[in-house]
Amino acid sequence: MTNDTDTMPIADYLAQGGKLTSPENVPPRYRGELLRLMSSFVDSELAGSAGFAEAINWAPGIKARIAASRITLEKADHAERVLDLMEGFGTDKALYERAHDWAAREGRDSTLEAKRHGGDMRLSVFHYPLTGWTDAVVMNLLMGLATQHAVGELARCSYQPLAEVLRDILPREKRHMELGLEGLERIGATDEAKASVAYWLPRVAETFGPAVSERFEKQRAMGLRHTDNETLRAAWRAEAESTLSGLGLN
Repeated sequence: MTNDTDTMPIADYLAQGGKLTSPENVPPRYRGELLRLMSSFVDSELAGSAGFAEAINWAPGIKARIAASRITLEKADHAERVLDLMEGFGTDKALYERAHDWAAREGRDSTLEAKRHGGDMRLSVFHYPLTGWTDAVVMNLLMGLATQHAVGELARCSYQPLAEVLRDILPREKRHMELGLEGLERIGATDEAKASVAYWLPRVAETFGPAVSERFEKQRAMGLRHTDNETLRAAWRAEAESTLSGLGLN
């Protein structure tokens, strides 16, 4: 379906499943929410890539080093693909890329509210540092499972160019999660892995946002979201618990 605002109000069009296809036919309030979603994705991918880069040198072997390098590279590529869409709305891509220190992290024991911190829009989980290979693998697995639900949700959004890019990205994000699973299977149910699971589980859970969200309702009315935060979180939690149980880690 394409935009047809000549025959019905834009709000009704979107409520009935209509799709918008270019910056030129996007109304102002929709534009604001769309850019917010895209910025959060881009900033989280850039921060995730920058944080995981250090794990390349923690890798215990060549195969693991290749996996970490692939994740680092592809997350940066995913950010660029969505940033390319933001250029169509007037974003200065070169300036945006240099605007923040994507590798910056808070202290390991910091307690951060589940909201945006500092100047960028990364998810709160990307403000916490990794401490070693096992920690990086655990975080990658749990966040990879969350990404399948969160990005899968956005891949159905009413802005067609973004939905198409995210549908292309999802299989690679799934592979990142699978690499984490393979790595954790090799590590086993060690005390270090169990401690890392206990650390990251609640922090990844927070990435889905509050159970009751006025912003979600606004975005759902625009066709940008469809499934509420708590439903997505519950689906992720069930999958994470099943995966961890198979590894002896819960």
